[in-house]
Amino acid sequence: MDKQNDRPETDVRRCAFFFDVDGTLAHIQPRPELVFIPPRARAALEQLHVGGIPVAVISGRPLSQLDALFAPLRLPAAGIHGAERRTADGQLQGMALDTALFHGIEEALVRACAGYPGLRLENKGVAFALHFRQAPELEETARTLAEDFAKRYADVLALQPGKCVFELKPRGASKGEVIRAFMQETPFIGRMPIFIGDDRTDETGFEAVNQLGGLSIKVGGGETLATQRLDSVDAVGAWLGTLLDRLDVLPEHNNKTDRSESAP
Repeated sequence: MDKQNDRPETDVRRCAFFFDVDGTLAHIQPRPELVFIPPRARAALEQLHVGGIPVAVISGRPLSQLDALFAPLRLPAAGIHGAERRTADGQLQGMALDTALFHGIEEALVRACAGYPGLRLENKGVAFALHFRQAPELEETARTLAEDFAKRYADVLALQPGKCVFELKPRGASKGEVIRAFMQETPFIGRMPIFIGDDRTDETGFEAVNQLGGLSIKVGGGETLATQRLDSVDAVGAWLGTLLDRLDVLPEHNNKTDRSESAP
């Protein structure tokens, strides 16, 4: 497929959709807590979900944050890059570090970050994130700290670089593996997977979807395993709206979808 095609086409009726959040459905903000889901994207996901088209959110955020972002819509979801997952029937699955070990790692990270006020340490419950978006000059400092902790705790932690962040996630957590898990379950099984993401953290998801014969879509530029592209977060929302309109998946779509945002 042409990676420059900004309007990938497919038959919604036989697909299962997987979405990253930050940088894909939502614009990246200076701080993670300022992120919100634009009305157009939220409406499109709701229409897919209500219409019986499987939709799941696959993010580096914890499940609790995902639920808050999408409320009252409650979707199948995977948080912390697959370290925690809620299946379509509501079952919770997850990876957890030993409590004492986790707290010990946190205390050591707090001490290591203390000398760098611009470096923000986030405790995700089963993982840690070192954010340097508000202090880009600390990128190498954050990288060095994250690499050091990944080596020190290599038996339980893995390093996950992202946009303006280095994360320490449970070893074995992978967006690709969690998509594979969803695709073995009802209602995803037997459908063509579509995964849309924007970051290096999404590459394992693109790889898995490609191997499953699905459609992988990268938002923005940069090298990628994805087979297609969309230019921006706004383009994702516009594509979703156009896709639903064109295929007339749900009769009520035209009445419910917010059309205040124009397609690029």
